[in-house]
Amino acid sequence: MEELLQYLICIPLIGFLFSLVFKNKNENQISAIAICTIGLHFLAICVFAINWLIQSNPVLDYKHFVFYKEAEIEIFLSYYFDTTTLVFALLGAVLTFLVALFSKYYMHREEGYKRFFNTLLLFYVGYTVTVFSGNFETLFIGWEFLGITSFLLIAFYRDRYLPIKNALKTVSLYRLGDICLVLALWMSHHTWHQNITFMQFNNTDIVTAHIAEHYYDVLFIVTMIIIAASIKSAQFPFSSWLPRAMEGPTTSSAIFYGSLSVHLGVFLLMRTYPYWSSIESFKILIMVLGAITAIVATLIARVQSTVKTQIAYSSIAQIGLMFIEVALGWHTIALIHLCGNAFLRTYQLLVSPSVLGYLIHDQFFSYHPKQYGTQQSFASKLSNSMYLLSVKEWNLNTTMKKLIWNPLKWVGKQLQFLQKKLAIFILIFVFLIGVVAFYFENNIPPQLDHILHLLFSLIGMLLVLSAFANRKNAIHAWILIVLSQFYNVLAIALLNDDYGFTEMVYYSAGVLLAAFVGMYCLLQIKKKESHVSLDRFYGHVYEYPRLAFVFLIACLAFVGLPFTPSFIGIDLLFSHIHKHEYALLIFTAINFLVIEIAVLRIYARVFLGQHIKQTHPIAYKSS
Repeated sequence: MEELLQYLICIPLIGFLFSLVFKNKNENQISAIAICTIGLHFLAICVFAINWLIQSNPVLDYKHFVFYKEAEIEIFLSYYFDTTTLVFALLGAVLTFLVALFSKYYMHREEGYKRFFNTLLLFYVGYTVTVFSGNFETLFIGWEFLGITSFLLIAFYRDRYLPIKNALKTVSLYRLGDICLVLALWMSHHTWHQNITFMQFNNTDIVTAHIAEHYYDVLFIVTMIIIAASIKSAQFPFSSWLPRAMEGPTTSSAIFYGSLSVHLGVFLLMRTYPYWSSIESFKILIMVLGAITAIVATLIARVQSTVKTQIAYSSIAQIGLMFIEVALGWHTIALIHLCGNAFLRTYQLLVSPSVLGYLIHDQFFSYHPKQYGTQQSFASKLSNSMYLLSVKEWNLNTTMKKLIWNPLKWVGKQLQFLQKKLAIFILIFVFLIGVVAFYFENNIPPQLDHILHLLFSLIGMLLVLSAFANRKNAIHAWILIVLSQFYNVLAIALLNDDYGFTEMVYYSAGVLLAAFVGMYCLLQIKKKESHVSLDRFYGHVYEYPRLAFVFLIACLAFVGLPFTPSFIGIDLLFSHIHKHEYALLIFTAINFLVIEIAVLRIYARVFLGQHIKQTHPIAYKSS
């Protein structure tokens, strides 16, 4: 029966690949493929679930495909099925089917009709892989697809400023969550010395012994999991991205940020619950986070002027309560709560345009001004203060910007001398010296070897930060990003005797191909438009849609999306960083945190936004 799990994953994937064939004008065929694929998948889950229940609902664990294997590292696809998987899979199938059916008419005659349904199906593939995942690697594959489809659907109205800006904000925080998951994987490899599966978490004796032996390492792993879950579910203090993600079409907002994607933080906590349930401090931490989020989000939702923002913060508040329920071990209640919240928010978002019209009509004909008194008590002053604070959304967006992104940009701005051609030639020369040192590493003194090890990693991080802050030339920024990744590989390979040539090829091959393709696209744009500056959004997707698509694929391949060998290479890179190499870990983590934001920023500024030529229609800033 476990072998049937792979077919439940394949159905949405086949539907997505088939949907790519049709042209944008064939609306009926495009929507029919999406609706039939999701409907067929729903029926398949129902048949599988009935058979599973007849067999007394055993917990299923299936090791599907091994990507890479060596002494202590094995990267493989693993599928897992239990009650939690069943609830999330059925919920996802029903809601995605309803939203696809609604979108068939809602998106009628939209310029990006095909693009919307393609992205919707890709999202459903990622969601299915996530909820059926049996280990962290498989979960991370689906997690990555959810992140990139979020970016594409928020920026769906790609001729407008705010959707693109908010898409970059959202994917920035998503990337922070991705890095936290990667760090949890990294420490997990060093403590378990194997690819741990969720099935093994259910073995209480093994988990208890593991926690006793690696207590502080487990604290690190669980902390990273909690941060990743909090970001995905927009919990405090990462709540501000969710209302900004509502810039996409209403139907995508309903399925992503009202029902499915935003609840996956709850799924991650439920899936890893056996691992951290015996640590009381983490249970208290999760409950405190959930309680603070519920209170703050409720206060914000009550004073917002836009219906989507009200629904977003209301959903965040309910998810905060789910965090508390999961921490208390009330998983059945949490699943019921999750289903109710998902259906309610989906319905509210789908009807929000109509409800907004009714409310405006009612306010126009039935308006009664509020009576204000001259005397103010302490309670009213406190209420007014909370009102102003909530209107500003407790400055969560500004706080995240000042604490995380502004320092990285400031460092990048101090490194603008790296943009010069001479600096690039020097960097290439230093890299070649590093390659020579790699081949003769046995003749290098250990202390010097260690210094070179950290030096190359630091250079790689600084190159990415410089590209991140670049506002002058997209080609120079792209070259710096490419160089940074090869410095990164060299830094980890240089000191590590276990890091072989094959492992370097896994990562470098995907990066090198994507680098050449991306450079070709940028050179073509420069040839046609004479400039590739990053000082504004240029909207070249209007006139060069195929070039924009190819460059986007190159960007996704460059950052190690699961369809490239560099995805495996990233896991191998981190697994070869030893536990005591804190500086190397920090430099590498910052490198991979910024790289996706940097490459997508290049894509957004060169190809998205209002076109620089006034002959094209001018869109409103917001959707």
